[in-house]
Amino acid sequence: MPERDAEIRLLRQELEMLMGERRQLLQVAGAAAVLIAGLDSKRLPVKAIEAADMVATTINGLAEETLKDALESVNAEIEEAEVQR
Repeated sequence: MPERDAEIRLLRQELEMLMGERRQLLQVAGAAAVLIAGLDSKRLPVKAIEAADMVATTINGLAEETLKDALESVNAEIEEAEVQR
């Protein structure tokens, strides 16, 4: 039993560490999304546009729920475009 308790404790610590890393990565992704959304591509150098495109492409590859979590982690909101017909 003591060995099993030690394994459980170790797994719990590992899970807590992974959850902390996830929180930090969500904050990075959320902050990057806010930064990209606020850029004016007409005023950026070509290299900056290429870098921003790389970040935007990566962010767009996230699952919708993950992106929402990322934006919430930095207190940002998704602006939903309303289509009027």
